[in-house]
Amino acid sequence: MKPWLKRTLVGVFGASVLFGGLAACSHRHPGHGHGWQAMSEEDAAQFKSRMVDRIGGKLELDEAQKAKLGVLADKLREQRNALVAGGDPRAEFAAVIAGPTFDRTKAKTLVDAKTGAINTKSPEVIAAMADFYDSLKPEQQAKVREFMSRRGGRHGWRS
Repeated sequence: MKPWLKRTLVGVFGASVLFGGLAACSHRHPGHGHGWQAMSEEDAAQFKSRMVDRIGGKLELDEAQKAKLGVLADKLREQRNALVAGGDPRAEFAAVIAGPTFDRTKAKTLVDAKTGAINTKSPEVIAAMADFYDSLKPEQQAKVREFMSRRGGRHGWRS
């Protein structure tokens, strides 16, 4: 591959990671501040409980499976908190474009911090997801696969 093409592809990939991360981290839900990471521990526990109950009802989970789903929810929250650690993502990106030129050093630092958080927390999330999924009965796994192929969206469990 030609060096200029490789640099261009790496740059486009880095920018897409940066902008995608900022978009994901800055998404706001009405009434929830900056999302689950901005909730108090009590609110987060209530949200997790409702989520486990809703998914548990759809999949007809037993208590052990609900416990594994709860661990998965905790790990996902930890990873999200690690991704948004350090302040407001919009302010961080605003600092990158605050001057007359794009601050490549700040952008690289921001991307490195976000990818570091992903690299650090992802093994725990993967292990929790695997533990939960592997604990499901074949018919429950089929429901999950059907959900993913049929609806797959963020609000797919609602019906």
